[in-house]
Amino acid sequence: MSTRSEHQTVPLSVLLKRELANEKIERPEIVNGQASQSKKGEDFTLLKTECQRMVGDDVSTYSVFALFDGHNGSAAAIYSKENLLSNVLNAIPSELNRDEWIAALPRALVAGFVKTDKDFQERAQMSGTTVTFVIIEGWVVTVASVGDSRCILEAAEGDIYFLSADHRLECNEEERLRITASGGEVGRLNTGGGAEIGPLRCWPGGLCLSRSIGDRDVGEYIVPVPYVKQVKLSTAGGRVIISSDGVWDALSAEAALDCCRGMPADAAAAQIVKEALHAKGLRDDTTCIVIDILPQEKPAVPLPPPKKQGKGVFKSMFRKKSTESTSCVDKEYIEPDVVEELFEEGSAMLSERLDTKYPLCNMFRLFTCAVCQVEVKPGEGISIHAGSCNPGKLRPWDGPFLCLSCQEKKEAMEGKRQSGDRYSSGSE
Repeated sequence: MSTRSEHQTVPLSVLLKRELANEKIERPEIVNGQASQSKKGEDFTLLKTECQRMVGDDVSTYSVFALFDGHNGSAAAIYSKENLLSNVLNAIPSELNRDEWIAALPRALVAGFVKTDKDFQERAQMSGTTVTFVIIEGWVVTVASVGDSRCILEAAEGDIYFLSADHRLECNEEERLRITASGGEVGRLNTGGGAEIGPLRCWPGGLCLSRSIGDRDVGEYIVPVPYVKQVKLSTAGGRVIISSDGVWDALSAEAALDCCRGMPADAAAAQIVKEALHAKGLRDDTTCIVIDILPQEKPAVPLPPPKKQGKGVFKSMFRKKSTESTSCVDKEYIEPDVVEELFEEGSAMLSERLDTKYPLCNMFRLFTCAVCQVEVKPGEGISIHAGSCNPGKLRPWDGPFLCLSCQEKKEAMEGKRQSGDRYSSGSE
């Protein structure tokens, strides 16, 4: 009898260790490499592997890879590199389990981007930066992006996916309409006598991007709200490439992947930069990060050649087109195969991005600003639903809440007040 009882009883600590061991075996191996050729010295990267989601837990880990392509100086890129990750993590409650943590990432990334921009602009510096920010937790890849650096994925099965948006005004009609509707102007550089040259730009300021962090001199027509996409790979893994526009101005996604096929990540990054420089020369800072997501305890085998494709050479995992153009290339949209869509949202409206349609409706503490995470007293927080045109479904006392300064930032970004009001004393 006693023997039977012993066989039926397993200590909880043993069960937990088994669960953690099983999870660790199923997690992928992350191998990365980077390469760069500098012309202006305004490209910066962030590579952090084996980050602990919970202190002291070496099983619940994630990796972060980011590229910051600065312009008009490097201050915004450096500041974002040093502060963006902590701002994102501060927007996620500590008590969440793994699945809740992953579900909370998209909204936390939005809050982190906006807070980083808000804090940097208070320094009254005029530089700006594009950001492509990638978090890999297990087989789940979450990407947030502003600007024209891009992130692509080639699944082990050979299909190519775009995980970021292109926020160049030249090829993003919806962003052009958003800026003009908010009171900005979009046009080419006028050299006098009616002649116009160069790409489409936002005026004032003349920036050719519609989203970035920083760029105080352009006003708040240029927003820091990122396009966010979250996907889950099959356990066969894949290769992720993050590159600045110095690469993508010279190479297509397919060309970048083909030129480094079979190479390990570090050699692949160097080869992509080499190919871009061979095609266009060193016209801009040219940076590339390559991340291989591989099954554990298996040798890093070369990815198979891509499937033969017709004119729709670039594929996306979605049948429905995003509300924003993800590149200047026409692409064929297909149903998800081995890569599963978990989340996609490209709206530039902060109120939409912080709305309760997200998977985790209660992730924000009641009296904490959803962007900057400062505590607000009852009655001082302003709901993102305040002034909603749909009062039947949304109530002013429903959260999340924003503090006064973040509410002002939101209104400026959404064209509800003059973007220069807040900084009028410092302009000249």
